[in-house]
Amino acid sequence: MAQTATFTQSLSTQSVLRTLGMPFRALWTLMVLLAEANPRMKALERLSRTSDEALAEQGKTRESEIRRIMGLHA
Repeated sequence: MAQTATFTQSLSTQSVLRTLGMPFRALWTLMVLLAEANPRMKALERLSRTSDEALAEQGKTRESEIRRIMGLHA
């Protein structure tokens, strides 16, 4: 019976911790969704799907495109 009581208490503690963590998980999910919706992120995803050969045909390099997308001019 002592094991059953400990097991029940353990489940109760896990449940409380899971409930307390829910707002943080929701906030993290929201931040990821916002980052993925960013036009820069979408442009980087398109760039990652583009081959180096296709970029070379256009006279571009992956590094120059990353700089253009991110707004880096150095």
